[in-house]
Amino acid sequence: MGSEIERKFLVANEEWGPADDGNLQRQGYIAITEGGAVRVRVENGVAILNIKSKQVGLTRKEFEYEIPLADAEQLFELCGLVVEKTRYKRTYAGKVWEIDVFHGENDGLVAAEVEMESETETVELPPWVGEEVSHDVRYRVAYLSEHPWKSWGAPGV
Repeated sequence: MGSEIERKFLVANEEWGPADDGNLQRQGYIAITEGGAVRVRVENGVAILNIKSKQVGLTRKEFEYEIPLADAEQLFELCGLVVEKTRYKRTYAGKVWEIDVFHGENDGLVAAEVEMESETETVELPPWVGEEVSHDVRYRVAYLSEHPWKSWGAPGV
């Protein structure tokens, strides 16, 4: 059984600057329930079926399985809004941060995530992160697939 422990923040400024070319990701949600979500993601020509449990604290159970790309394209037809974002990676104070720049109906939203070894691990925050949104469900991609950022009067929209 896999799990992920992560914190999520809004990006406060442009200081993070893309350190690489980033990877375009497309992801759609086949099912979103009180217990978790099932999604399909395509990145760099690789398709992944992902199952995540409901978040408890900063931790969620997570399972990922590679599937044929053609299957992923068909599964996208079962999804509502397919969320597109470019993911960049940046190392700060020994931790790899993933910065997601959203497109389409979520254009303008930029968020950063960092995975941790435990919920009590201390993480040094880079100067380009702002408000922590780890416990704000509105910033989960599953929520954004049903309620795009532009639709909720987000700042700068």
